[in-house]
Amino acid sequence: AKLYVAALTASRWNKQAKAIYERLVAKGKAKKAALGAVMRKLVHLCFGVLKTRLPWDENYVATA
Repeated sequence: AKLYVAALTASRWNKQAKAIYERLVAKGKAKKAALGAVMRKLVHLCFGVLKTRLPWDENYVATA
């Protein structure tokens, strides 16, 4: 439930999360499915911060 609320808030106020949410809804995904994608993205971002032990940087662009 806490991750759901975090994703709901992020999809409204965070530029990256909002872009993901709006893109998926525009493609015809259900709103809850798009919110699920935002939840997954938040989990991946949190894991990345814990794994690298670097502070969160909104402007960081990963290169693979």
